[in-house]
Amino acid sequence: MVIALFISHLVGDYVLQWDSLARWKSRELKGVLVHGMIVLLVTWLCSLPFNPAWWQWVLFIGLTHTAVDAIRLRLGNHFAALALFLLDQAVHLSIILLALMLSGYVTPSSLMADLAPMLREHRLLTVALGYVFVTMPAWILVEFIVYGLMKGSAPDFSQVPNKYVSSLERGLITTSVLLGQFMLVPLVALPRLVFEKARVADSQRARLYLMELLASIALAVAVGLGLRQI
Repeated sequence: MVIALFISHLVGDYVLQWDSLARWKSRELKGVLVHGMIVLLVTWLCSLPFNPAWWQWVLFIGLTHTAVDAIRLRLGNHFAALALFLLDQAVHLSIILLALMLSGYVTPSSLMADLAPMLREHRLLTVALGYVFVTMPAWILVEFIVYGLMKGSAPDFSQVPNKYVSSLERGLITTSVLLGQFMLVPLVALPRLVFEKARVADSQRARLYLMELLASIALAVAVGLGLRQI
C-alpha cells in the first residue's frame, strides 16, 4: 500500500496534470477542483488492490490535496516559486504518510527501519515508482530547482527542453544504470545536446540549458543506482 500510494501521487499530481490543466489550476479554482478529482480517482484505483475498504482515507487524501492546492493558488504571488513548490510537495507527501499512519500501515517509529525491506519485498512496485518518477515528476523537479537556484523564478516552460524527449532520455539512462551499462549514459545524453546546441549556444539560455541537462542526467543516474540496490 505504501509504495502504491506514492506512485498514485506521482501519477495524479504530475503524469496526469497536462499542460492546459496546469495552466487552468494556476488561474482558477475550477482547475484546482478538476485536478483534485483526478488525484482522488488515481489514489482510489491504486489503493483498491490492497484494501477496497480504504475509501475514507482516499477521500481524506483527495480533499486535503485539493485544499492545499487551493491555498497555493492564493499564495502564488507571495512566495518564491521554488520554496512554494517544495513546500507544496512536502505537505502532500506528509498527508499521505499521515493517512498511512492513522490507518495502521506504518508507524512513525518503524517507518525508516521498514522502508528498505518494504522496497525489496515489493521490487516490481519499487521499480515502477522509480520509472514513474523519472518521467514528468523529475522534469518538473529539475526545472523548478534549476530556475529557482539560477534565476530565482518559476520555470519558463515555453523555453525548457521537450518534456517527452527528456523523460525518454531519463528512462533510458535509468535503464542503462540499472543494467550496469554505465558507458551508455553519455551516449544517451549526447543526441539531445547535439541536436539542440544550435538553439541554445548563442543565447543567454546556454548555461541554464547545460545545468538542466546535467541535473536531469544526475537524477536519472541516482534513480538507476538506487534501483540496483533493491
